[in-house]
Amino acid sequence: MARTSDKPTKPKRQNPFKRIASVYKTIKEIDPQVTLWMLLAFVVVLGIGTLIGLLMGHVIASLLIAVPFALLAAMIVLSRRGERAAFAQMEGQRGASIGGLSALRRGWYYDQEPVAADATKPNDIQAAAVVFRALGRPGVVLLGEGPKHRVDKLFAKESKKVSRIAPGVPVHTFIVGSGDGELPPRKIRVTLTKLRPSLSKQEMSVVNKRLKSLPGLRSGVPAGVDPNRARMDRKSLRGR
Repeated sequence: MARTSDKPTKPKRQNPFKRIASVYKTIKEIDPQVTLWMLLAFVVVLGIGTLIGLLMGHVIASLLIAVPFALLAAMIVLSRRGERAAFAQMEGQRGASIGGLSALRRGWYYDQEPVAADATKPNDIQAAAVVFRALGRPGVVLLGEGPKHRVDKLFAKESKKVSRIAPGVPVHTFIVGSGDGELPPRKIRVTLTKLRPSLSKQEMSVVNKRLKSLPGLRSGVPAGVDPNRARMDRKSLRGR
C-alpha cells in the first residue's frame, strides 16, 4: 500500500516577471498609453544617469547604477497609471468608495458592504443612495454615494447611531463622486489620512466592536453591552 504524505504542499511561487507581465497586460487594456509613459520614464532616468557619468568620467559605473533606477521608475509609472485607470473606471459606479478605502494603509477598519441604503427600485443599485463606513484614528468616516438629499438623510441616521453607542467620537461625512463638492474615489485615501487624529488604537478597537454590534451588520448585541446606555469613557477604553 502506498503511503500518503501528511505534509502540506507548499503553494508554488509565481514568477515575479510573469506577475509583472500579467499586471502590465491588464493595465494596458485600460490605459493604452501606459507603454509610452513607462518608456519615457525609463529613458529620462537613464539619460540623467548617463549625463552624470559623462560629467564624472565614469559612464559604465553610472549606467550600472542608472539602469535599476530606470526600471524602478518604469514600474512606478505602471503602478500610478494603473491606479489612475482603475479609479477612472469606478467613476459613476456604486461601490466606488470601497476602491478608495482599499487603498488605505494599516490603521483603518472598514466594511466591504454598505451600512445603509435607500433604493427607489428593488435590485437597482445604480439608482440607490448608499453609505459606506470606515473607522480610523480621526473617528468614524461615512462615505455616501447617490442623490445628495437622500444621502444626507442616511448620513443623519448613521451619525445618530454612532453618537448613541460611542458619544464623543467624531463623525466625518463625504459624498463620493465627480460633481461639485464631491470627493473623487482616487482622493479618498489622501483626504482621510489628512484628517486630524482623535482616537488612540485602544479606543479604535473598542469603537469598532461597538459599531459591529449595530443592527444591520450583525444581529443582536454582544452579551453585557447595552448600546442605549454605552458611553465613551476614554479611561476605560485605554485600560486601567
